[in-house]
Amino acid sequence: MLNVDKTEWLPVGSRRTLSSLHITRPVLQLGGNIVAASDHVRLLGVDIVSDLSLDQHVNNVSASCFYCLRQMRQIRRSLDKQSAITLVHVLVSTRVDYCNSVLAAAPKMTTDKL
Repeated sequence: MLNVDKTEWLPVGSRRTLSSLHITRPVLQLGGNIVAASDHVRLLGVDIVSDLSLDQHVNNVSASCFYCLRQMRQIRRSLDKQSAITLVHVLVSTRVDYCNSVLAAAPKMTTDKL
């Protein structure tokens, strides 16, 4: 049986192609279940939007990294220098490095945010 609550689909195309469809929320009918299209999906930790730009993914990674850095600021006085460096590497570098292969062909303007 299909679990409709966790099923998503994403119409993909250029911004021009998607706007020419004149469909705001396309739906897909699978048997008796109707699945609405999503604006974006998260697949293996990568946020993908319908025009396949990675801006939302980069924004989420940047926000997550800055959050970790702000949290580090509160405990920095309790740590020696080497422990702080290790924590930054673990908490920030791993977020930036995860799935970075999808960013290989991304425009420089997108990757500069990281």
